[in-house]
Amino acid sequence: MRNLFFLLFPITLFSQNTILVNVYNVPSQEGNINVAVYDSDESFLKFEGVVKTESTEAQKGMVTLKIEDMPSGEYALAIFHDENGNDELDTNWLGIPKEKVAFSKAKMKTFGPPKYKECAFSVTSDFEISIEL
Repeated sequence: MRNLFFLLFPITLFSQNTILVNVYNVPSQEGNINVAVYDSDESFLKFEGVVKTESTEAQKGMVTLKIEDMPSGEYALAIFHDENGNDELDTNWLGIPKEKVAFSKAKMKTFGPPKYKECAFSVTSDFEISIEL
């Protein structure tokens, strides 16, 4: 029995999880819904700091994205509706997004996005989160 424990221990130590993201209030079926996963304050909302991305075609109302093979840890999500399908978050000359954006567990502030810690959540097994765009 002890040998079985040691054989299974590495598997459970490195088990991978799935994050199921339900995005509500999608305004149209134009373009895509994109999600970016971050794992630290230093990398949050930086292009080169993205741990994983996922995208799906927009559907008016609600879409679901599945982010697979995530190790246990702390993560924050940034979501945007890429209405024109150019794979970029379009902004005005002040840097304010022209396309709908949302974050896990926090909302956009008057003077910018929330901080990583405001958006962070822990994943220790398969995880489901609902976010309003």
